[in-house]
Amino acid sequence: MRWQDFRRSDNVEESSDGGSSGIGGIHLGIGGVIIVIVVSLLLGKNPLDVLALLTDSGAPPQSQTQREAPVPSGPAGANSPRDEQKEFVAHVLGDTEDVWTSVFQQRGGHYQPPKLVLFRGQAGSACGLASTATGPFYCPGDRDVYLDLSFFQELSKRFGAPGDFARAYVIAHEVGHHVQNQLGLMAQMQQKSAGASDIARNALSVRLELQADCFAGIWGHSAQQRGLIDAKDVESGIAAAAAVGDDRLQQRSSRGYVVPESFTHGTSAQRVRWFKSGLDSGDLRRCDTFGAREL
Repeated sequence: MRWQDFRRSDNVEESSDGGSSGIGGIHLGIGGVIIVIVVSLLLGKNPLDVLALLTDSGAPPQSQTQREAPVPSGPAGANSPRDEQKEFVAHVLGDTEDVWTSVFQQRGGHYQPPKLVLFRGQAGSACGLASTATGPFYCPGDRDVYLDLSFFQELSKRFGAPGDFARAYVIAHEVGHHVQNQLGLMAQMQQKSAGASDIARNALSVRLELQADCFAGIWGHSAQQRGLIDAKDVESGIAAAAAVGDDRLQQRSSRGYVVPESFTHGTSAQRVRWFKSGLDSGDLRRCDTFGAREL
């Protein structure tokens, strides 16, 4: 994957929270509670657990930055692994900006790129606490993408999906949620979720996530057309999509069995299918997961 040939984005920043975001003990109003509940459901998290974290008046969350050695300052840190990963993220994000700017222009619209926030351990967001345990996510409240770079190690070692394009898929998927937000699709999903049962909300969440996979594929289609990724890269992206399917994650968990009604992101086969739909076509019309009879 020739990621160095992508344009570098200036919309990447590092959180300065350092694992103590000051969110502990916060008092949420009704609007804040609603936002936390909606975002928790979108991420497949238990809203009660998230609210408990945000309103806990005890000691501040423990920083997990010890999992990664600090980056040296000055020239010595220029070639550090973390510095290279930051460059990778910035270049991939820049290319998604270029691709989606073109797609929106073709539709007569204007694309407003998200900011991507890199953090270590924990960071505050408009959607609540961003943590390593949460994994990468998009916050519609501030329209930012949040990513702890240590997730890339998990993707490779824990989920068995190594490679640059697997990592790029993760970024492109979260950017896909931003595209959904700009197109008004996320708001429509939230309206449909209001008052729905848990099973119905989960089913809507699956369709939202699969569409973000398809949108990630649209970016990949553009990179493929420009000769910046090859067949091996595509295999890496497909492996990443399969690795984070709900069925595979539940089978690997302590539960050891699958509960389809609790799925929030889709099965491995579904995630691969929709990612490939965008990858093969590069067409937004091929990403209508909400109108599809079968996923």
